[in-house]
Order: sequence, then C-alpha cells, then structure tokens
Amino acid sequence: MNFEKHLQDFTPISLSEMDEVKLLNRTDTKFVFNNQQLLEMLPQLKADYKALEINGKRAAQYQTLYFDTDDFQLYTLHHNGKKNRNKVRFRSYVESDLSFLEVKFKDNKGRTIKNRIRVDEIESELSDESKKFLINTSVGNQELEAKIWNNFKRITLVNVAAKERLTLDFNLSFEQDGNKHELENIVIAEVKQEKASGTSAFIKLMRKHRISNTRISKYCTGTALLNKKLKHNLFKEKLLQLKKISNGFNS
Repeated sequence: MNFEKHLQDFTPISLSEMDEVKLLNRTDTKFVFNNQQLLEMLPQLKADYKALEINGKRAAQYQTLYFDTDDFQLYTLHHNGKKNRNKVRFRSYVESDLSFLEVKFKDNKGRTIKNRIRVDEIESELSDESKKFLINTSVGNQELEAKIWNNFKRITLVNVAAKERLTLDFNLSFEQDGNKHELENIVIAEVKQEKASGTSAFIKLMRKHRISNTRISKYCTGTALLNKKLKHNLFKEKLLQLKKISNGFNS
C-alpha cells in the first residue's frame, strides 16, 4: 500500500535535524495494526509530527541481519521473559547509505539502551573489529553467528512539541537459509520516548481507535515463524494475533 500521498502533507525533517531525538536510552511502546488503519490515521497525525525525508523519500527501506548463538540463546532469553537481555544486529539504512552494528540492551526496568558503531556493510561473519565492539558491550565474548534477515519499509515521524520519535514499519519479511515469510498487511508502530508518557498524540490516537499497546520483537517473530522446532509456545498467542490483524480484526 502506498502511503506517500498522505506523507507529503507532513512538514519534512532532515536526518541531521533528528540528532536531538536519537533517544538511544529510552522507553518503547509498541502497537500493531493493519495497512488500511494506518492509511486512515496518517492525516490525523500531520499536525503533531514531522516526517523524516531522505533523498526525497519519506518511506525508507531497511535491511537487517540478526545474530545469535548456535542454539539461539538470545532468542530463548526473550521467549522466556528474561530481563537484562541483548539483541545483536547489523542494519543498513538504504536511502542514507549507512550501515551499523547495533546492540539493543533491554534492562530490568524496561528501558532500551542502544549502542552502535558504523560499518562499511552488513557482515555475514563478524570481523575482529565487530567482535571487539561486542566484547566491550553487555554482549561480552559470546560466539555469535548470522541467523535471520529482516527487510521492511519505515516511516519515521518526529513530534513537533515533545522529545518523541514514532516509527511505522510495514512490508515486513524474514528470510533464513532460503526460506522466506512475509507479514502481509501488518504495521508495527513504536513510540520512543525518554520517559513513557500517555500524552503522546499517537498514543491518544491508539486509544481512540481502541488499539492496545503490545510487546513484539521482529527478530523473535521471524525466528519463531521460520524455526518451527524452536520453543515458541509463549509466542503462539502473538502469532495468532498477527494473523487476526492481517485479516482486518483489531487486537
């Protein structure tokens, strides 16, 4: 679905102007709904948000390669609800021609802390420099290997009055060892704030549409969908929810 028409009604913001809302230490509030709902909601957001524009585009392509241990320890920790856990990925921001190795650490207070370094390209095997970076973060010296690709398009909106960033991800797909799964008609929204606040214009809009916030990980979702033998019983309800939303039913 093409959202560009509605995005042109937003005041643009450049990548350099977004430096004030990097929010590498933040709280995240997530919502899931379908493409038609986003299409209907975008006009209601233009007064409160600016839209990131890169090279004339307001919907950017992202490519991500996630890393985990041979036996998926990072996935399992998330599945079991453990706090103080890591997510390790390479991410390429296609339109801006930037790539990073990123570590997202979720602490026991529910905050997300992201550390990253610039890399030339996504690595299928960790270089010595990348391994050194991981050792110096909360990941330590765990042996990690490439596991799953995730591609999607992202709309990034920045609140005009508060330190808040809103990302809207759609056209999501996952690929591992030649197997592919697409999340059709699904949008994952994430409100990023220094401190969780219900005063967000987007969160208010979610309440108006009776869409509840939810916990969802793109990495864990893709891993569960493409690795049926992995333990995923605690994600079954989430996967059923995604199917319902895709078919036009609210969560």
